[in-house]
Amino acid sequence: MIYDTLLSAFVTLLVTIDPPGLAPLFLALTTGMDRKARGQVALRASIIAFCVLALFAIAGAQILGVFGITIGAFRVAGGLLLFWIAFDMIFERRQERKEKSAEVAITKDHIRNIAAFPLAIPLIAGPGAISATILLGGSFYDTGSRLVLVLILLACIVLTYLVLLLGERIDRFLGETGRSILTRLLGVILAALAVQFVADGVKALVAG
Repeated sequence: MIYDTLLSAFVTLLVTIDPPGLAPLFLALTTGMDRKARGQVALRASIIAFCVLALFAIAGAQILGVFGITIGAFRVAGGLLLFWIAFDMIFERRQERKEKSAEVAITKDHIRNIAAFPLAIPLIAGPGAISATILLGGSFYDTGSRLVLVLILLACIVLTYLVLLLGERIDRFLGETGRSILTRLLGVILAALAVQFVADGVKALVAG
């Protein structure tokens, strides 16, 4: 059972972060940069995103408590949000919104701040990833298990960082068709996980 929980957490976080979908956006945001500059942007964005998500992994329940929100209620709300993201992934609407965020950043802040916005937030550590992190935190109760969740987050962010570094090769390898198939497949998986979150949330609310 513990392995199922760990695998579910890893898959949920990886799908919501969506490294393959970030690769072409990263290339668009860093147009004109050399490989070293791109590497620095990817590293800074990954560190910022990890810090944001780790904060919610460790203190997500406390943050919810300040607003009087129960884990059960957040599971239902977060599950619905993740299902909406999955729906967008299946019908390729999410990528369009990410591209619009990238365009806004180039216009307003240009190259200097793209690592923080929009790459780290909201493209890597977006509402879906933050919601998934808080939801998963409900299954990792004590300090030791929360540390495991942070390590899972770290693994996902490291993988995302590597994908960004190899973005040009991965984008060329997958092509338009490959990206479309992979995004839809991940969307279906995320939809199933979202339904499970909602079901668990409803059970918690009924039991409470």
